[in-house]
Amino acid sequence: MSQQVDASRISELKDTVAAALEQARAAGLSHAEADASLQRGLTVTVRLGEVDTIEYHRDRGLAVTVYVGKAKGSASTADLRAEAVRETVDKAAAIARHTAADECAGLADPAALAREIPDLDLYHPWDLAPEEAVTLARECEAAGLACDARLRNSEGGTVTTHSGVRVYGNSHGFLQGYPSTSHSISCALVAQDGDDMQRDYWYTVARRAQALEDAAAIGRRAAERALRRLGARQLTTRRAPVLYAPELARGLFGHFVGAIRGSSQYRRTSFLLEAAGKPVFPDFLQIAERPHLPQGLASSPFDAEGVTTRDRELVRDGVLTGYVLGSYSARRLGLGTTGNAGGIHNLLVSASSSDCGFEQILRQMGEGLLVTELMGPGVNGVTGDYSRGASGFWVEGGAIAFPVHEVTIAGNLRDMFRGIVAVGTDIDTHGAIRTGSVLIDAMTIAGE
Repeated sequence: MSQQVDASRISELKDTVAAALEQARAAGLSHAEADASLQRGLTVTVRLGEVDTIEYHRDRGLAVTVYVGKAKGSASTADLRAEAVRETVDKAAAIARHTAADECAGLADPAALAREIPDLDLYHPWDLAPEEAVTLARECEAAGLACDARLRNSEGGTVTTHSGVRVYGNSHGFLQGYPSTSHSISCALVAQDGDDMQRDYWYTVARRAQALEDAAAIGRRAAERALRRLGARQLTTRRAPVLYAPELARGLFGHFVGAIRGSSQYRRTSFLLEAAGKPVFPDFLQIAERPHLPQGLASSPFDAEGVTTRDRELVRDGVLTGYVLGSYSARRLGLGTTGNAGGIHNLLVSASSSDCGFEQILRQMGEGLLVTELMGPGVNGVTGDYSRGASGFWVEGGAIAFPVHEVTIAGNLRDMFRGIVAVGTDIDTHGAIRTGSVLIDAMTIAGE
């Protein structure tokens, strides 16, 4: 049996959403919106050559929101039969009738809704049998373990394939949907030398199976990363430059997005309150949102409210140009939606002043800490205070000197953002935020 959702089922979900909207209209409700989805997938993990888990994922759901004037009610169900759809609308209506009115509640402005739905090439099903997934996972793990005798244990090689379709509609006449897929291969290995044990991982993810990196190469990269951490030392407490590897630099900009999200602004729980139009980063730093990148992991033709997604320069020459808003938060702030209900769509971080690869940034840093792993939450979104457990490598003379563990790096995100001195061209494309390595001028490193 295929583990993929057939894209043709969009028409079935459109019928379901249309039925929910018609039920709401017939009940005399002011407005309504509904979101229906089908998801299916397979995850296989092999550990030390033996099958550890085979998991099948099958999910479906319908979420309905209705409005009685400015009062809102929501309900959801995993049952898409006609009777269940009617009951879900009725439950949402009952909730709305007992909810206080909110002048900012309501559907997105009809003028903001997507009129054209571009094909972003997001759907590439991988008809992968469990036996084939096991073979790939074994190949990945075995290639890593074969790299060195010190690789004595494994947390496993994992292969995942996922597909889904989503349809959104509302009583303004919007009714659209699209299919998407994502696939991944990952491996986590444990290296041991005497009593010293170190773990690390690597992975690849893409919309198309053909775009995934080779399974054996993923295993070997995980092996290399685990082996290079053997012999890790602590540091004495000091202030020094800190270089974030690309896969961790994504998190820095994730904190930035959280701070400029509409809900953080109107609730006044952000360390970047009212920062629009002000410099947040150095003047060489640019952040662009590109929702329509073909096969992008965060690409989408419209947001969670049906609002069209558009290219946007979120940060220009270090200056924040605006916030990340859905319709509700936009109304609370007296602004217009930016098409970000449900999140961001492919943020591209770049530096306009340089073309620095990873080795160049190491030389520019000279001496400092290269961070390759972070632990613990340690971030206060209200004050911007930042304190995370970290491990990585100490850099001397512009080259990696030795591995480091059991340290804490601390600072304040506002100062850290302004203290960025370089962004590398070693772009990580594994998520919704694409960035290279990020070098910060100085942070507190707490150790022995």
